[in-house]
Amino acid sequence: MTLSILADIGGTNTRVALAEGMHVIEASVARFANAEYKARGQDIAAILADYLLTSGQTVSGVCVAAAGPVQDGVATMTNLDWVIDADKLRAATGAVHVAILNDLQAQGQALGHIAPSKLRKVIDGPHAPGAMLVVGLGTGVNAAPVHGAGASRVVPPSECGHVNMPVRSEEDLSLMRFVETLLAGRGEVAHCGVEEVLSGRGLINLHAFAAEQIGDSAATTSAQVFTDLEKGHPAAIHAATLYTRILAQTLADLALIHLPYGGIYLIGGMARAMTPHFARLGLTDHFRETRRVDLLEKDFSVTVVEDDFAALTGCAAYLAAQTA
Repeated sequence: MTLSILADIGGTNTRVALAEGMHVIEASVARFANAEYKARGQDIAAILADYLLTSGQTVSGVCVAAAGPVQDGVATMTNLDWVIDADKLRAATGAVHVAILNDLQAQGQALGHIAPSKLRKVIDGPHAPGAMLVVGLGTGVNAAPVHGAGASRVVPPSECGHVNMPVRSEEDLSLMRFVETLLAGRGEVAHCGVEEVLSGRGLINLHAFAAEQIGDSAATTSAQVFTDLEKGHPAAIHAATLYTRILAQTLADLALIHLPYGGIYLIGGMARAMTPHFARLGLTDHFRETRRVDLLEKDFSVTVVEDDFAALTGCAAYLAAQTA
């Protein structure tokens, strides 16, 4: 049995698993706390070496998905100060075949290899051959088109979480200025990109805006916002309503840019946490608005990916396609 080792490197934890071809062996998945390795001056190389030492396995390939930009085959982790290159991974694992992907690219590579039970449709629409779009909503926000299949699949890198928040109303304008003032007060760059309203901290920003309007206390965590939302608190409902509308408008803009007739796929903790609320807060209606072209009224579906191992699956699929 020829095995590969895979890693999904997040800001807090790294998931490592073994794969046989495109099949991720779920029983092999292990989680490592990045902070423990960083405190010892170690990085992903030590995590992979420890995993293989414990498992006693030999691998022929290694593929990692990193939460940070990948350029010229080198990944720079945004929150960890880890720099990952092929030589480092080869030395740690003994693998002949090495691949490094951005985490969103890995999610894009996974499309078409995820069990139907792990996919939840939130906007119905036709599913036709063509490009797909993967959108990450979690600690950060990003999106990338997905073209082709197998070894010819291309998921270009992107940093579109930092495009401008869509401003369509006086409330949007007030919200944008509120968030910019909030960021400036924290000593951060005062730019209201979509990440500042659609990530986990973005929902907190939206709640602060809504709470100020009714003289309520601002939430300090996104979990608190969701708890208050379940209890029917006005500020939480307002924040979730804003989130849904802004997300729909952002997805609509991306759909017109990339024409993802193969579907739009939402990944990440915020996507899954908001899924139960999308229907009653009008995600479909906000997405299917009338514009000069009628594409948004009749095309494109939106699906939430509910697979914790999707990035690992994408790594396995990419490595298998490249070594076939």
